[in-house]
Amino acid sequence: MKNRYFILLSLFLFLASVSAFPQTPLFESEEILDLKMKFSVKDIRKDSNDSTYVDEVISFKNELGEWEEIEVEMRTRGNFRLTNCYYPPLRLKFKKKRRAGTVFEQNKSIKLVMPCAKSNQADSYVAKELMCYKMMEEVTAYTFSTRMVRIFFENEDDKKGEVELLGFLIEDDDDVADRFEGDIADDRKIISALLEDSAAVRHDMFQYMIGNTDYSGLFKHNQKVLQLDEQTVVPLAYDFDMTGMVNPPYAQVNPKLGIENVKQRLYRGYCRPEPLMQHVRQEFLDKESRFYEIATEYGTWLSSGELKEIERFLKEFFALIGNDKAFEKGVLADCRSF
Repeated sequence: MKNRYFILLSLFLFLASVSAFPQTPLFESEEILDLKMKFSVKDIRKDSNDSTYVDEVISFKNELGEWEEIEVEMRTRGNFRLTNCYYPPLRLKFKKKRRAGTVFEQNKSIKLVMPCAKSNQADSYVAKELMCYKMMEEVTAYTFSTRMVRIFFENEDDKKGEVELLGFLIEDDDDVADRFEGDIADDRKIISALLEDSAAVRHDMFQYMIGNTDYSGLFKHNQKVLQLDEQTVVPLAYDFDMTGMVNPPYAQVNPKLGIENVKQRLYRGYCRPEPLMQHVRQEFLDKESRFYEIATEYGTWLSSGELKEIERFLKEFFALIGNDKAFEKGVLADCRSF
């Protein structure tokens, strides 16, 4: 009982210490931002990489509803989607004098997620991944800010002309760190044992909820580590496409994990004090209705069948963690030892 008291007291003190500067205007709004882009998909793949940008011009619809042009430096990014998708994931960088007075004024660099394929269903996978980001905001303060965009895109390689795509913007790593007056620990490997306990459990439980096994903090795979002070580091998750929640056609799992597909959940978090894990379990159970609300909010971009499948997948998770024996077997007994 005494051990439980000190664990929950530590949890309370950690939560009380969490503070961040407000989001920038770009990410404060929940309205869809309209963008116009015109470039060659083949050329952007050929001419850019992790260190090389190309100069482009994009347009965005400003607060007056008028199209406004802005010069931007653009490059491809990522690994799996860059290799396997028709539309490459991009990073956009704006020079200070170009972004001044625009919605991008406080954002030097941002990531842009576009659909993977040219199929009619491609937008729904984008919406489902963005839904995961929004759900994570209900779980932890340590998240990347996001904003949905409607992209009017003309691929110079394609004679079909302009197409309308759904996408979303993701806050830059350094901007997240600045909001918390911390640093992104990219220069060294940090073992999971060093992550702040409550932040780690919330992160791991969330990944379990959405059916994600495609991450590693140690190897900086789909997870950054945010250093808040000399003694406190917390996980920052991103890239939720390879999950049971999104379940795109290209989804795959590591065969070494012993599961067959992304619809099978596997708790990949490390074991923490049981009172803390039970506390976080209850936090998720208390938010169950809110997760369904978020799914419904994004149901606009999904078919009725896709929305029902999202709800079924969530209900399966809450049924599991709501049952003492199932939680013991699937989480407490399955968590990884340090």
